[in-house]
Amino acid sequence: MSLISGLVPIILEVLAIAAVVLAIGRPSRSVLLRWVTIALLAGVLFAVIVRVTVKYQGWSERAASVSTVIWVVITGFAAAIMILAWRGSPWWRRTMSVLAVVLAVLCSFAELNIATGYFPTTQSLWQRVTGTDPPQWIEEDALAAMRQSGEEPTRGTMVWVDIPRDASGFGHRRELVYLPPAWFRSDPPPQLPAVMAIGAEFSHPSDWPESGGALKTLDEFAAFHHGYSPVVVFPDATGAFNNDTECVNGPRGNAADHLTKDVRPYVVSRFGVSSDPANWGLAGWSSGGTCSLMLAVRNPELFSAFVALDGQLGPNSGTKQQTISRLFGGDATAWASFDPKTLIEKHGPYGNMSAWLGVSEQTPAVHHAAGGTLDPNAIAGWDQYSEDHAANANKLCALLSANNVECSVVGYPGSHTFTAAGDGFKAALPWLAGTLGTPNADRVPLPGAPNS
Repeated sequence: MSLISGLVPIILEVLAIAAVVLAIGRPSRSVLLRWVTIALLAGVLFAVIVRVTVKYQGWSERAASVSTVIWVVITGFAAAIMILAWRGSPWWRRTMSVLAVVLAVLCSFAELNIATGYFPTTQSLWQRVTGTDPPQWIEEDALAAMRQSGEEPTRGTMVWVDIPRDASGFGHRRELVYLPPAWFRSDPPPQLPAVMAIGAEFSHPSDWPESGGALKTLDEFAAFHHGYSPVVVFPDATGAFNNDTECVNGPRGNAADHLTKDVRPYVVSRFGVSSDPANWGLAGWSSGGTCSLMLAVRNPELFSAFVALDGQLGPNSGTKQQTISRLFGGDATAWASFDPKTLIEKHGPYGNMSAWLGVSEQTPAVHHAAGGTLDPNAIAGWDQYSEDHAANANKLCALLSANNVECSVVGYPGSHTFTAAGDGFKAALPWLAGTLGTPNADRVPLPGAPNS
């Protein structure tokens, strides 16, 4: 059952409104007017406090949706009514006022979920709450048993892995690796290309495969390519749900070292994928898209192609000064060592790099060949934070092209949600897989290229 459309959100909202009305009861007209006025002011104030907190923490420069803001206001309204009507009310009305607050909070989260697509169905929510996995998800001991029996699954297999953190010391949760059917055809397995797929700021390693539909996308791709696709690792770039590392090394943990010095070598040694950077790529959405950009331009000896969906121009945790303070302990030099523009200009022309810059906007595909000439106007206002993803992507592509990186800005339908990001990944996968040298996958040009 869907949690982002249909009956469930509607039923929750109807119950919440009914509970608020019952909690108010039937006071005199003057009392009702006073209560409603105070409660409305309280609701608006609560929404302002939430918005200021979100913006100050650098979680988002804009509200998730109008509906979410409305239900935050209703939550504050319901809480104020509960306090105002508590004295002298019968027990059942007090109970109803508490229930109204609880239901309003649930509706706020339901609207936020609709705006992000985090839990698309009741099944996905249930699996997260209970810790259960879909049938294709297995532990490493089960993988060993499959290898021993010579079993070749008809679909891809998701394997939970505990990757050592010897190089980084980064505390992380368990991570996931997607193995296509072709991986099981030989022992040792074929040296397939690999992709590191990085999720958003508030996320779990399982979000890309579940909420973003990457498992289905990869299975469909493998089915059309005789069981072949890249091996895809879904790492934990944050260590916790609310620990925004932006994939850098800093006070919040050495996330960059974990991804490049723990995860990548582990996938090469444990699953036998190619270690050649020409066969390694990155993909990410939101802050994960920013991570993909930053890791690629910082480590061209490790990666040769990346897909950035709705990413920013660099690691972001508020304003530039807030970012330097929060992510780097106030060290501007450390910030510069992870700032993509600084890294690109310091490195100069790249030898073998290409990029797909996806944006959840209706925008025509714009292609920049490697080795273009940089027009300074194309990157004007680079340091000004913006959630205009198309504008950001065009600035980035202009800078990349001038440094010998072929790139395209590609629109995909939807908004800044997991569901839309899944569509963006599905559109980019044939190009990424072909570019990385996936067997049976044709090399296809970037959208907008002269020969596309």
